[in-house]
Amino acid sequence: MEKQQDYVLRTVEERGIRLVWLWFTDVLGFLKSFAVTSEELEGAFDEGIGFDGSAVEGFARVQESDMLARPDAGTFQIMPSEDARADGGVARMFCDVHSPDGRPFWGDPRYVLRRNLEKASERGFTFYVHPEMEFFLFKSQDDPTPIDAGGYFDLTPLDATQELRRETINVLEQMGIPVEFSHHEVAPSQHEIDLRHADALTMADSVMTYRLIVKEMAAKRGMYATFMPKPTTELPGSGMHTHLSLFEGDQNAFHDSSDEYHLSKVGKAFIAGLLHHAREITAVTNQWVNSYKRLVTGPGYPVREAPVYVCWGRHNRSALIRVPMYKPRKEQSTRIEIRSPDPACNPYLAFSVMLAAGLKGIDEAYELPPEATDNIYEMVEAERRARGIVHLPDDLYEALREMEASELVAETLGEQTFEFLLRNKRAEWDEYKSYVSPYEVKRYLPVL
Repeated sequence: MEKQQDYVLRTVEERGIRLVWLWFTDVLGFLKSFAVTSEELEGAFDEGIGFDGSAVEGFARVQESDMLARPDAGTFQIMPSEDARADGGVARMFCDVHSPDGRPFWGDPRYVLRRNLEKASERGFTFYVHPEMEFFLFKSQDDPTPIDAGGYFDLTPLDATQELRRETINVLEQMGIPVEFSHHEVAPSQHEIDLRHADALTMADSVMTYRLIVKEMAAKRGMYATFMPKPTTELPGSGMHTHLSLFEGDQNAFHDSSDEYHLSKVGKAFIAGLLHHAREITAVTNQWVNSYKRLVTGPGYPVREAPVYVCWGRHNRSALIRVPMYKPRKEQSTRIEIRSPDPACNPYLAFSVMLAAGLKGIDEAYELPPEATDNIYEMVEAERRARGIVHLPDDLYEALREMEASELVAETLGEQTFEFLLRNKRAEWDEYKSYVSPYEVKRYLPVL
């Protein structure tokens, strides 16, 4: 760590960096930031920077409000040159939050993920993730009108949205975040930029950076970018299909060349753990009232809205968990894909509960249920029930009831974060259920 700090201090001096933005997230996954000058950076490394934790969602009560933000030198990145000011460049680092006595703060989402990664490490595993994050581009925050008429993988003449994706990729890569590919998604003005797989902590930091950069690049072009799971009734929702894998050293712990699915016992047990605890972790992977407008069930809803039935399959995109097609001599790419999370979640907490559910399956040797090969959406309820296929919670209220009873989620998040999320999300639900929507006014006011 000292070598990394020395590198940062030397780079700041050599590159004329004047301001360093220090970032952390609150429990809900909103990015927080403050800046220090280059002269204060060494002190920030040595002692941390104090702030009022009671003013941050989910952190501390007023009587225990003092917190310290300690910069993680390994996350240092110089911001793109166009963000530099006349009096010097700008860089950023993520912080770990500590109590005044120097102990890591249990309510810090980054620390929640660190703790769970340590549990995986004790078992010899490194956890890798690869999220596919979708977003919409609209004319403005108040006008959710699509800007383009493209569809899935459409190649259209160069237009504003296509140029925006290109520019966004350039900025991300300038910040050391490698991009795998990008494309137009299913709906008009819906886009996807996929980041190359990385360890879960690095990826969570990258997701936070990604969301900020996408929004900033859109604003510079006079557009509004949103990661809202279901921004309008007419358009499909935006998901964050997340690919997961465990490695033991350089070996993919999910791969077994002798298995018909090319899945090891570890891989099968990990999937079984995700399936077993899927309903319990949904309030974390899909944390907003609006998330459940995307997670819809019943006839007439296409698969593209989101797979909500708790089952798995290899080529079945109606399943909650998919095992992507195995490529010969590509053992390292063996992975699983969970398709329910949305891009508005807190990535630190979401990756934590996904990992914890999978590890529980490994520790308890959960048995993997039979593969679902049929289109689950075309089955009647009796068929799904006969096969033991349940569905994810219908709304945030149901998801919170599942989470409240979950020992796994409570242990994974820690008492403080667990209780805050329940309290905050219950308040969100209470506010939502008393709101009279335009739909109700239009439907009932003329006739009742």
